[in-house]
Amino acid sequence: MADDGLRRFLGGSPLAVFIKLALLSILVGFVLTVIGLDPRNILWSVEALIRSVFNLGFEAFDWLWRYLLLGAVIVVPIWLIARLLQSRKR
Repeated sequence: MADDGLRRFLGGSPLAVFIKLALLSILVGFVLTVIGLDPRNILWSVEALIRSVFNLGFEAFDWLWRYLLLGAVIVVPIWLIARLLQSRKR
């Protein structure tokens, strides 16, 4: 019963919603990077943590995480607001 409520709130299965949000965040992050926005001002401490992890040998994923974080700053709050507004209508 609680799982149905979670699925209804998220708009699908949690894994599918997570994957969709991650891909959309990467796309939006790429577009925002192209137009010159930088996540460092917003997520400096998170970026510092991620950079320290990448220094351990994960440099190949650096670009992916930058796009993901930058896009998530825009995508996740908009998605959450939309879901909350949609749940109020029901």
